[in-house]
Amino acid sequence: METAVRLKQFPTLTPYFNRAIHGDCIPVMRGMPSASVDLVVTDPPYLVDYRARDGRTIAGDRNGDWLRPAFTEINRLLKPDSFCVSFYGWNVAERFVWEWKRLGLMPVSHFAFVKEYSSREGYTEAFHESAYLLAKGRPPKPEKAIRDVLPREYTGNEFHPHQKPVSAIQPLIEAFSRVGNVVLDPFAGSGTTGLAARNCGRNFILIEKTARYHRQACRRLSAPQCG
Repeated sequence: METAVRLKQFPTLTPYFNRAIHGDCIPVMRGMPSASVDLVVTDPPYLVDYRARDGRTIAGDRNGDWLRPAFTEINRLLKPDSFCVSFYGWNVAERFVWEWKRLGLMPVSHFAFVKEYSSREGYTEAFHESAYLLAKGRPPKPEKAIRDVLPREYTGNEFHPHQKPVSAIQPLIEAFSRVGNVVLDPFAGSGTTGLAARNCGRNFILIEKTARYHRQACRRLSAPQCG
């Protein structure tokens, strides 16, 4: 019912619903109607010029020219009093937080996703990843608050060099949206947010710029079992 109401209210959303769109998220989002999305869950480039051992890279990871325009559109698309969950580069956290606050996306909590393995060894061993919970306006608290420390299963990064497990994303969607809501991921990678949204009865809109990752997202979304 909520999906039908949303499409009647925003008929131009129809081409975006429950699919992965191949393209630059900024112009794609500019074509979407304002205040049409209930929740954003996204894992954008971390601005660290990352290159995996197998040579895979992340578009937009070398500079942050996309940061302000992308989150400007995210903020515009979010309904009043709603949430955005965004991963970020911890060593350039000030760049992300500055832009979020400037737009009125205020940090209201912070997540640590704990791994059972070390993904990197530097001055310390890396056993977690981080994300902010950002609020547009004053959204109500969830019926049941989730923990800010969550487990992060190993994916093997089969489909994407920063691949998140569905099991880490699904609790966020369940806590900060309702059945039938629209969840947007403008940096969709291999489609994990879409899988998690579908698993818990939400609609999704995915946007991915890199063709190889977009193809993986499409394959995963068409699979009968998601993970």
